[in-house]
Amino acid sequence: MEYEARIKQLNLQLPPVSVPKGLYRPLVIAGNLAWLSGHVSSRPDGTLIQGKVGDVCDLEEGKAAARAVGMAMLATLRHELGSLNKIKRVVKLLGMVNATPDFEKHPYVINGCSEVMEEVFGSENGVGARSAFGVSGLPGNCTVEIEAVFELNE
Repeated sequence: MEYEARIKQLNLQLPPVSVPKGLYRPLVIAGNLAWLSGHVSSRPDGTLIQGKVGDVCDLEEGKAAARAVGMAMLATLRHELGSLNKIKRVVKLLGMVNATPDFEKHPYVINGCSEVMEEVFGSENGVGARSAFGVSGLPGNCTVEIEAVFELNE
């Protein structure tokens, strides 16, 4: 599949790649798997999307923050791999939602990222295993953080 062409067809504008804010690599390749470090919710200008879902952010704002994370992940993948066409499929997403203790719809929020992956990589290759859960806080009071594993083409 031509994922780069799909990005253009969908008219998706990937944000600039974020510079690591700590001692880690944005992407590590082990065998035919690409392990993508956690990406936090941010706008294309680099400012953070902040606040707890269930307090400062509502359900749809949380989902939009997760979509923004998905877009940032695609930008990092393209930057690190040279092309999204090197990806075979999404293997796993792990999504963390900065939420109030009584909030229960973490999977719905993380759907924002999952939907982007499905749009770009298709229903067969864009939907992988997934975990979604709430946390009491994230770096910079971000709304969402997601990490992922992708299988690469041989």
